[in-house]
Amino acid sequence: MALLLAPLAASAQDAEISPASTAWMLAAAALVLLMTPALAFFYGGLVRAKNMLNTMMMSVASMGIVAVGWALLGYSLAFGEGGGPFTGGLGYAFLNGVGLEASGEIPHLLFAIYQGTFVVITAALISGAVVERMRFVPYLAFITIWSLVVYAPVAHWVWSADGWIFGIDALDFAGGTVVHVNAAAAALVAALVVGPRKDYGRQAIVPHNVPFVLLGAGLLWFGWFGFNAGSALGANTSAALAFANTFLAPAATITVWTFLDLGYGRKVTAVGAATAIVVGLVAVTPAAGHVPPLGAMAIGAIGAFPSYFAIHYRTRTRLDDSLDVVAAHGLGGAVGALLTGVFASTAWGGGADGLLFGNPGQLWPQFLSIVAVAAYSGALSFVILKGISLVTALRSSDAYEGAGLDVGDHGEEAYARGEGAVLVLDAEAPADVRAAVAAPTPATV
Repeated sequence: MALLLAPLAASAQDAEISPASTAWMLAAAALVLLMTPALAFFYGGLVRAKNMLNTMMMSVASMGIVAVGWALLGYSLAFGEGGGPFTGGLGYAFLNGVGLEASGEIPHLLFAIYQGTFVVITAALISGAVVERMRFVPYLAFITIWSLVVYAPVAHWVWSADGWIFGIDALDFAGGTVVHVNAAAAALVAALVVGPRKDYGRQAIVPHNVPFVLLGAGLLWFGWFGFNAGSALGANTSAALAFANTFLAPAATITVWTFLDLGYGRKVTAVGAATAIVVGLVAVTPAAGHVPPLGAMAIGAIGAFPSYFAIHYRTRTRLDDSLDVVAAHGLGGAVGALLTGVFASTAWGGGADGLLFGNPGQLWPQFLSIVAVAAYSGALSFVILKGISLVTALRSSDAYEGAGLDVGDHGEEAYARGEGAVLVLDAEAPADVRAAVAAPTPATV
């Protein structure tokens, strides 16, 4: 009887799962995962050549250690049942109870993995504030702990049905606060604790490979369709709206950024255009499934101004937020979250109306969620970094920083000359070996 009933049970389980939504979410999860190596190219192109690999590895490593932590504990802390308003229970630890049963229209396991791609890219974002001087192993320790004690609780606050920010009806469709404000607050604290690069403010530190920056920005935009439209958690009209808004908002940001570049520098820079893409994507993230298309364009256009001027102002300060995580992600995410409270519309499927649609009160939960996430992430990040510093140094030595962290931390170079090492042989080495090493290398055609 058990063997006969097993297929019936499976059919009943599958009946709640939409094949179309499952197919879309499989693709969306892959798109979001692509964003992390895309970020590696974006960040890597912005640093000096001697730190290219180290910078890229700060993103790539998140795909390993942070993803493992999410599966073992983070997912349960974020979405586990039996918790409270501040954190989830431990029922899903080690993916216990996370199987192929339905979670909405998709398998529960797929939902957990999709959410895992979010924490991976969020942790990697922080690296932009400390590149070119933070040691790799302490960095790994930081993002691992941070993903569990900061990211997971914040995700629970905002996206879990019993989270306290969810309970005050704050709107965050795909992570304006959970991802961008959260990462930027940690990045700001990390930049302050680790300190500026030894050359910062004394010599020009310019991107070594602008084409890589553009490549990374383009791939980020491509992956962001999975990030925003995938947050609808199904193949539905909400996904279609988020997809359209993810196309339109950055287009508006690039347009405004171009005129700002022309007005202030009289040249339209490629790095500026790439940055504008990211700022527009960040700004529309919390609003993607809540606002009409023209609202998304307005958010993208408005979001360009604070980030643009913040980047220009930061270069005149002692804050070495190397790749402007705070200006792009912190301000972009905060402005987007606030403007969600202005442009949200239930007529377009949003969870609530905003200011322009007769509900000015929506601005309060939006503001409160920004402040709470920034304060929590900043405070806990400080504690984590100080704790790690009691065990090991956070930053590289002056010698390693001067030579570049590629060789110092990884024993590799992004742009090796291909000449090989000089072999110094012991006098007792066989004569034929010493002769072969001494012989000139034949010319190659």
